[in-house]
Amino acid sequence: MQRIYGNLQDIKTTYIKQLQRFYEQRQLENKITRPEFASELAAISSQIHQPICCYLNRRGQVIRVAVGTPNQTQIPPEELPRHSSERLSGIHCVATQLRSQPPDEAVAIAMVRQRLDALVVLTVADGAVKQAFLAHLIPNAQTPWTISPELSLDDLTQQNFDDLAEEWEREISQAGGTYLSQEMVSDQDRVLLVGVQTEDLSPQRFEDGLEELVRLVETAGGVVLDKLRQKRSRPHPQTVVGQGKVEEIALLAQKLRANLIVFDRDISASQARNLEQEIGISVVDRTEVILDIFAQRARSGAGKLQVELAQLEYMLPRLRGRGREMSRLGAGIGTRGPGETRLETERRTIGRRIAQLQQEVNQLQAHRARIREQRHQQEIPVVALVGYTNAGKSTLLNVLTHAEVYTADQLFATLDPTTRKLVITEPETQQRRTILLTDTVGFIHELPPPLMDAFRATLEEVVEADALIHVVNLSHPAWENHITSVREILDQMPQIPAKSLIAFNKIDRADSETLAKATQEYPQAVFVSATQRLGLETLKLRSLQLIEESVEAIALAQNSL
Repeated sequence: MQRIYGNLQDIKTTYIKQLQRFYEQRQLENKITRPEFASELAAISSQIHQPICCYLNRRGQVIRVAVGTPNQTQIPPEELPRHSSERLSGIHCVATQLRSQPPDEAVAIAMVRQRLDALVVLTVADGAVKQAFLAHLIPNAQTPWTISPELSLDDLTQQNFDDLAEEWEREISQAGGTYLSQEMVSDQDRVLLVGVQTEDLSPQRFEDGLEELVRLVETAGGVVLDKLRQKRSRPHPQTVVGQGKVEEIALLAQKLRANLIVFDRDISASQARNLEQEIGISVVDRTEVILDIFAQRARSGAGKLQVELAQLEYMLPRLRGRGREMSRLGAGIGTRGPGETRLETERRTIGRRIAQLQQEVNQLQAHRARIREQRHQQEIPVVALVGYTNAGKSTLLNVLTHAEVYTADQLFATLDPTTRKLVITEPETQQRRTILLTDTVGFIHELPPPLMDAFRATLEEVVEADALIHVVNLSHPAWENHITSVREILDQMPQIPAKSLIAFNKIDRADSETLAKATQEYPQAVFVSATQRLGLETLKLRSLQLIEESVEAIALAQNSL
């Protein structure tokens, strides 16, 4: 049987079968619709108390039947015929609505997005068509559509649609179709961000989180078009935000021609599904964006292994009930990486793959444990660089050890831990001391649990170190929150080194007020600039002191036993 699209919740099977029969009907090739077809559509729309959309090609064949408004039931871009921007799609839509008014802007924008030949909106009351409106595209960059005055069903069905469509397409072609060429043909996702400020978030923490999400989306390769905010005591259980805000999101997304909505918090599969049905485009959460970045950044076999495990562990509980998302494969945010090819497999297959990956991660842990044991036998102390993502850890490692690790002004530029020798000369004795400096994966506020679990082999580099250097980007407006977030993540680890040192980086970009505040609150900290090579000698000497303090602390602990 032919598929019925859209929101089918609470619709009886008998009505589904009636909707499927529309696929068997055919219009006259030169007519936009038949009166009988429109009347049947109006009758069933009244019975189910829902708008209905039928999409037809120029041969009069029904190619798609959906329950919902035109903006909720849009044909995905990949399913539309591929034409130049100067041509229409060769598809028109006949839709019902239950309110007596002209089509709104959201409906018209949906027509533009799909380059529909035309959009017919039938106003339905008491099971019959009361009035009709005909909308079509025009060569106007500001408002590229026009909507007719109220029409009777007879007026609508008597027009020669073939002649009208040819005339409209000719006008568009003569104008160059520039306004239609703005369709999302770029490889970049066009993203609308949605932030929900709950009672547990201060206004500053909320805004910092939204700005960080902008950076995450940009790092993932997307373009942020706009941000929407809503204050709520707690997220709505079905749609995260209220119904009014959902409608606002849908309209703004249509206006901006966004193809992705990103929420600033984790959302459930059912919430994502409900939102996508209401808005008509893909919805992802913050964790999916981070996972996508990790999928792009993974270079080594170990990194790719851990990313795939994280993706599958995240997706497994979200498989049930996710129909459209299960087939959402491609090259956009939330769809990349080794896990993408497994989203359409059965839960058991994914479960077996997770078990296999976990076994490989365990082997990776064992391998790294042997390497650490070798270091321990050589009695070379290890200092781990930890910190918020983009704090400058990799740059600092490069400057101190000439490691040539990849660096960029991006979040999560490097994933794989890198260990290099650092030789330090003591100023008094001129004795050369060797330590191992390890760069680790960057932390972030509320690091997703799947990443914490999958990257446990990497994070053990922190646990097994003799001391920690906590690198902080002092030029970032939220540097204090970053310190708190890193400490919260470290507190979740089973055991961390007793000795640590804060190294404030990028001091050349920080203002004097911030420097004074950090000096006062953290008098034991070191202030450096990796790019300008400021404070590096002090950092080296303090690293030696850290190691000596750590050795003394371990000796005292052993003597007390």
